[in-house]
Amino acid sequence: MAKECDGPEVFTEFLASMDFDEYEEYEDEFVDEDDLTYDDLDLENFKSGFVAFVGRPNAGKSTLLNALMGKKLAITSNTAQTTRHRFRAIITRKDFQAILVDTPGLHKPIDALGEELNVSALKALEDVDVVCMLIDSTKPIGTGDEWVASQVKAARGCKRICVLSKTDLATEEQISNQRAAAEQLCQWDAMVGLSSVTGKNLDAFLEEVLYFLPKGPCWFPPDMETDQPLEVLIAEFIREKILRSFDDEVPHAIGVQCEEFEYDRKKDLYRIYANIYVERESQKGIIIGKRGASIKRIGTEAREDLEQLLGCRVWLDLRVKVKKNWRKDANQIRRFGYGEGA
Repeated sequence: MAKECDGPEVFTEFLASMDFDEYEEYEDEFVDEDDLTYDDLDLENFKSGFVAFVGRPNAGKSTLLNALMGKKLAITSNTAQTTRHRFRAIITRKDFQAILVDTPGLHKPIDALGEELNVSALKALEDVDVVCMLIDSTKPIGTGDEWVASQVKAARGCKRICVLSKTDLATEEQISNQRAAAEQLCQWDAMVGLSSVTGKNLDAFLEEVLYFLPKGPCWFPPDMETDQPLEVLIAEFIREKILRSFDDEVPHAIGVQCEEFEYDRKKDLYRIYANIYVERESQKGIIIGKRGASIKRIGTEAREDLEQLLGCRVWLDLRVKVKKNWRKDANQIRRFGYGEGA
């Protein structure tokens, strides 16, 4: 049953004209997706599965995940290696659950951190139902894309979707050329060009994903949006602000740990204590800035995002510490929670 309503008065009249059974049917049809419970799910016809996003650094994987979720969960920046965790976000509707697996960008590693991130990204190709390889529509396909495609081709038991990302920044000629080049990389089950910024073709992409999902159980609670612990999300939101504030080597040398957080119910306030780690004293000075200006700006920007995430006020305490050459220490990398061994 579907009727169009032009405004509140018409809508009220429409409801008033229903009997109780009709109203229950109408109400069931429009359950708020944010308030889904197991009782709302059509488990007899339910589809579910894991969907991995892979690609070169800055291909748009995290931006696509956020666009599909309708909110910011994964951090984004123009810096390579922004994503350091294999991040899962969960879309649940009455008839499906899609577990989106964001991965670090695949690249030629220059240190132990890079090696760990590559291992994490490649492990994501195991035991998933759909692999989506993102290719930037604005940049010619190179040897890096070819190598990623070879890994996608080798993945077993999954469907393969090629996603031409950032179409809002590309010309029609670029998109056409990119599509022709991408077709040579792999035997794709589907190909979609989209823009995570404008939303163009996001629905078409999700429809392709759902078509390939098998029937299955509801793996995660219907109201769960990510499997990442809160302390990891907090640390990542802080790290994002550093990535967006500094150029060159400094962002790569940054590790962030949320040491402690507590919620004050009376004040509706989170108190968060986090450490920012760098590899050299000179980097520490850059992060702090003259008279603390840089660290203050990082804290202010991070707090704004964290208040959106947590839905309340945030008091944020940031400290900068030196941990020499931590990116070469596999054990320290894992203590930060980066890579497959975390």
